[in-house]
Amino acid sequence: MRKIIILAFLALLQTGCATAENDFDPLEPMNRKVDAFNTVVDEATMRPLAKGYTAVVPKGGRDVVTNVFNNLQEPNTIINDVLQGKLVQGLADSTRFVLNSTIGVLGLFDVASKLGLEKHQEDFGQTLAVWGVGQGAYIVYPLLGPNSVRNTPGTVMGYYLDGATYFYMVMNPPIAIAATALKYINDRANIEDFVKMRDEMALDAYVFVREGWRQSREYRIYDGHPPAPQSSEDDDFEDEFADEFD
Repeated sequence: MRKIIILAFLALLQTGCATAENDFDPLEPMNRKVDAFNTVVDEATMRPLAKGYTAVVPKGGRDVVTNVFNNLQEPNTIINDVLQGKLVQGLADSTRFVLNSTIGVLGLFDVASKLGLEKHQEDFGQTLAVWGVGQGAYIVYPLLGPNSVRNTPGTVMGYYLDGATYFYMVMNPPIAIAATALKYINDRANIEDFVKMRDEMALDAYVFVREGWRQSREYRIYDGHPPAPQSSEDDDFEDEFADEFD
């Protein structure tokens, strides 16, 4: 969450200058309408549910839920480690998955991190970027939110490589529905600090989210070390905050 907040702050710095000419967002008029729809749906449903969930479930319990669903997503990370040629990292992430699935009791506890095995986040959108595929247009999907042309196949691939997808298939409908609801409510609760910052500080909430999402993707694609922009006073100021990630 700390990384998200810092990226959000950097996005806020760019809000005033990122709207006029943006090759990354040629679909902006349509995207803004979809974003407005998503915001209305979120305010009416997910945000109240997330606030109630946070009030009832202590942080330790929410961390356990996050651990379980993160562990189920490890196969997606491992496969994309290999596709990107990160074989050592792939071995480390495979070890993480085994440890957390066994000693960590099906991922309830992140014992791998305590043993020094850092969690990585790799997906097929990042893999395509490593292979040289251009980012394409920014897209806001109904209910799903920010995405891009390059990242869309990764969203689909991530669904089929997520262990939760197959858990839902084999469980009876009431349990599958409850588990799905728990996952999305927990995910929504985890980004509440970002949403509050957007609401309280952003001059243009749409640009704030777009630039925060874009910078987050670049951060992941370059493993925390995106290429330095052309030198300027604003860039030097942003670099001081980016160093917080190291």
